[in-house]
Amino acid sequence: MITETGKPYPLGATLRDNGVNFAVFSAHATRVTLCLFDSVDAMQCTQEVDLPERSGNVWHGFIPGIQVGQLYGFRVDGPYEPEKGHRFNRNKLLLDPYARSIARIPTWHSSLLGYRAGEEDVSWNDEDSAHWAAVAKVCHESLAEPVQNGLEIPWERTVIYETHVRGMTMNHPDVDPALRGTYAGLASDPVLSHLKELGVTSIQLLPVQTKFSEEHLAKNGLVNYWGYNTLGYFAPEPTYASKPDDAAAEFRAMVDRFHEEGMEVIIDVVFNHTAEGNRFGPTLSFRGFDNLSYYLSREDNPRILHNFTGTGNTLDVRQPVVMQLIADSLRYWARDMGVDGFRFDLATVLARAGQQVDMDGPFFILLQQDPILRSRKMIAEPWDLGPEGYRLGSFVSPWREWNGRFRDDVRTYWTGEVRTTADFASRMSGSSDIFTGRRPSASINFITAHDGFSLADVVMYEQRHNQANLEDNRDGHEPNHSRNWGQEGPSSDPAILDRRNRVRRALVSSLLLAQGVPMILGGDELGRTQQGNNNAYCQDNPISWLDWSSSAVDKDFLDFVKEVVTARTATPLLSQRRFLNEKGSALAKWWHASGREMTQEDWKNPHERVVGLHLWSEPSVDSIDQTSKHAFLMFNPTEEPCSFLMPELGVGAWRIALPFDDLVTLTKGLCHLEGLSVALLKA
Repeated sequence: MITETGKPYPLGATLRDNGVNFAVFSAHATRVTLCLFDSVDAMQCTQEVDLPERSGNVWHGFIPGIQVGQLYGFRVDGPYEPEKGHRFNRNKLLLDPYARSIARIPTWHSSLLGYRAGEEDVSWNDEDSAHWAAVAKVCHESLAEPVQNGLEIPWERTVIYETHVRGMTMNHPDVDPALRGTYAGLASDPVLSHLKELGVTSIQLLPVQTKFSEEHLAKNGLVNYWGYNTLGYFAPEPTYASKPDDAAAEFRAMVDRFHEEGMEVIIDVVFNHTAEGNRFGPTLSFRGFDNLSYYLSREDNPRILHNFTGTGNTLDVRQPVVMQLIADSLRYWARDMGVDGFRFDLATVLARAGQQVDMDGPFFILLQQDPILRSRKMIAEPWDLGPEGYRLGSFVSPWREWNGRFRDDVRTYWTGEVRTTADFASRMSGSSDIFTGRRPSASINFITAHDGFSLADVVMYEQRHNQANLEDNRDGHEPNHSRNWGQEGPSSDPAILDRRNRVRRALVSSLLLAQGVPMILGGDELGRTQQGNNNAYCQDNPISWLDWSSSAVDKDFLDFVKEVVTARTATPLLSQRRFLNEKGSALAKWWHASGREMTQEDWKNPHERVVGLHLWSEPSVDSIDQTSKHAFLMFNPTEEPCSFLMPELGVGAWRIALPFDDLVTLTKGLCHLEGLSVALLKA
């Protein structure tokens, strides 16, 4: 086959001049061979050609005559010296790290291992993996007009809805059966109408980059449903497309449809580890191209990988090739796929310099100066499993952070656990104690997320029930800070159901009426249960899917959630750009039920559970509207009713804004609030 030297950049397979330029990185390889396939079912490649040129650590070559649709992979020669961190094995077909389309996902087989199955990882496995490994496909460089800027909805107006592409529509009766579980199904009219009616501004999708399920799941007939096991960082997951061969085009069309409706698309990305696992894992791509360059190895024993992720490996962001891979991937999803932002799984890994964490590291500097990425929303899960890994509050602007303290402090306030009322007040005020020197929007507030109980299960289960995961119920997060209110699991007792409903309403009200950016877990508004499973990562079935049937949807609760979102949107006092009482922000006082401001003694008193928050803004000299605006929030986490003596604003000034039922009544400056309830008054 005729080959030319080609160009070292861009990396991956690039169409040009009636052929394709191939370029891959390897600092320690001695030979890189391109393998071409005629079909995804082929046992072996039909042609092999060595990349003829090396520029620095990039191997490259141009192959004339190759067109869109060509299937390919690589074989890489080099030292097999595990004790030095090198695991080259020419017998393993490798996936291009920059593949934009993956035509075949690997199938678990002993040939995927660089060592002999059942032996130590230093042994040599000469089985050829060509029939079992992943295969990439050459595709067009650009799908549509590049998107330079996202919608850029202001953070103080943002309401995030976290969901799963497949689980959102698999059981939706109004979505075309052929489109259920797909990108196209997610962008269908019934789903978009639901999200708009709910008041969502931004949908946040669990990982959509191509994934590969772990071996133990495959053996048990399960899959990595959540997708936090990335195989390819540029290719959309093909099983989420109605036409897998056109997954990228379908994903881009989905994003365009959301943009037409004025909603952002944020995707969850996993740049902390890959699907290759620890040293006993398969050789699929990065390990075979250059294990020592891509992964963070132990300094005293490069054979062993650092496991700051709990999944076996950790990408080494200190390495320029890894930093470039992440930046190139983000730019591709932002510009070519049009996404508006990213949520980074275990984001502390991005700051790792071995055992140390550097929050001013080069990766963060790179993102801040990038002309495309600096305008996108950046959300960190601010922890990993390594030393100094819990870094909530340490990420700097423009980053926002998942606030796990919000979840825990709000849950414990409503379940009656030992956390203080002061902790709850801090979370409702925007967590200025955590995000010092920043703004309330630094906090992504959530009560529930994909990892953990659904909202219905928070008030229905006190213990995890993860037997379906086949891990002896040992997996899943604890403590859950949940309460079953008298019976574990479903109940027909009216008193238990009433308490559960009140607490569920109180929890979602706390979320949506707090300062900061609220995130709703998809399905919570419908009353979705996972039957007590708090780690449904491997459940691609009704445990995880949203149930849209009329018998399953809690219509009253859905209407209530819509009311609360509307109340938040209609009350700017609840979403301030600066912390309360700061210059340029709303003024605030935490209010005692007896009609006075809370004191230090009140906050220290463990029996002072009932509390109110008075918010108001003074008229601006530049504003046409010269009237003050007031809002008053009341929280009663006890099971007994209470009465608030309201701040005096004049007779008849206050009116009930939420809820619209008999849980709250207002007469002559006194507000009566039933137990386990939240109320919002406005003036």
